[in-house]
Amino acid sequence: MIQSSFENYKLSSELLKAIDMLNYKSPTKVQEMVIPAVLEHKDVIVKSQTGSGKTAAFAIPICDLVDWDENKPQVLVITPTRELAIQVKEDIFNLGRFKRLKVSAIYGRSSFYNQEKELKQKTHVVVGTPGRIIDHLERGTFDTSKIKYLIIDEADEMLSMGFVEQIEDIIGKLPDERTTILLSATLPKDIAVLCDKYMKNPVYAEIEEENKAIDRIVQERYEVDENDKLNLLRDITTLENPDSCIIFCSTKIKTDELFDELAKLNYTCEKIHGGMEQSDRLRVMNDFKQGYFRYLVATDVAARGIDIDDISLVINYDIPQDKESYVHRIGRTGRVDRNGKAITFVTPDESKYLDDIHKYIGKEIELKERPDKEAVKDKEQEFIEKMNGAPEIKQRKGEQLSRDIIKLHINAGKKTKMRPVDVVGTLCSIEGMSAVDIGIINIADVSTFVEILNNKGEMVLKELQKKPIKGKLRKVKKVEI
Repeated sequence: MIQSSFENYKLSSELLKAIDMLNYKSPTKVQEMVIPAVLEHKDVIVKSQTGSGKTAAFAIPICDLVDWDENKPQVLVITPTRELAIQVKEDIFNLGRFKRLKVSAIYGRSSFYNQEKELKQKTHVVVGTPGRIIDHLERGTFDTSKIKYLIIDEADEMLSMGFVEQIEDIIGKLPDERTTILLSATLPKDIAVLCDKYMKNPVYAEIEEENKAIDRIVQERYEVDENDKLNLLRDITTLENPDSCIIFCSTKIKTDELFDELAKLNYTCEKIHGGMEQSDRLRVMNDFKQGYFRYLVATDVAARGIDIDDISLVINYDIPQDKESYVHRIGRTGRVDRNGKAITFVTPDESKYLDDIHKYIGKEIELKERPDKEAVKDKEQEFIEKMNGAPEIKQRKGEQLSRDIIKLHINAGKKTKMRPVDVVGTLCSIEGMSAVDIGIINIADVSTFVEILNNKGEMVLKELQKKPIKGKLRKVKKVEI
């Protein structure tokens, strides 16, 4: 039966409220197949391309099935990259906002100690990369005894990155009685073996879009010498004049070099690659999503895990050396039923890679002539004006959810034996407040953070200036969400 509305699934009112505020209009095809199966605790194999709504397909039912009162993690989501872990955490957090779900992300190049402290608190969902998950399991800092739902996201990428053995190690430490969901753009033999070994009578959901994302993307290629790529890039970006563009390079060094060249030419641009600090990568991605700059120079670290609906142009400054990367790169454009464009530079000695891509996508990428100098000159002023113009800043995903929510900081924490029950008790003693108005509570060593829902934050902030918490007046202030 085809579902036309999320309300057909008998989801909780808190979840439906979040779905509505996140502007999910109606279920996608993959969501129509996966949501009811997961709600019935069935194992599911999902074969679907990027941009089809796969994350929400498992996140929506999972958010409704989680038992809020259980303190130990009930859901584990395994992702191949840090960027994707952060993205999935954000998506689940937004959907579970009004159910007050605690979601933790654990990944490398981030403080193990901070992650350990977070996992000691009430945690409903853990999203992580294989290596860091295993680190926590080996050190006994991640209790998996209550895991009821395992999600393996981007399974084909896990395979290509050599993570299959690690995934099996993780599965071996989980309860046998669980629901397992595996999502992948392709299902190679090794993934099929994994499914046969660890899944019980899985529902198979393969989504072949009527209007495939790749068919919505205009694909073009240019033959160019290596030393002439920068000139060609200048000409193409002048003609195309995109609002938002990712330029893919093959290595960190090339990414750094091209970024430096474009910065000298006054492009509004940033860079991202695996050699950067995680905090810098997060900052760059968030700023790019919001439109603070137009051009992102990136390695394949940005080919997956970027959920931006309106990237108008992707340029393969270096042709990818494997065919799957080509599809993932260009899949950053043409998302959510929009049209997109992808341009690939090919040097004379790269015909082998091009042939592999042609066979994989089932058609030849159109070869274009070098842009006409006069045409480029005609567009130059328009390009300069847009580059120098003020950017149009986009709303952050989930921003609508936060409008009626205020986050408060209380200057007391674990070292003063502050407990969630102390915070809840004080808040519920304020006239007009009840448990449904209290969001997520995080207690650190010397600080406590609590979200106040339903537009009651300012009133609570005022009352807490004169009301003691755990027998003492505390400094309470509003902080950025």
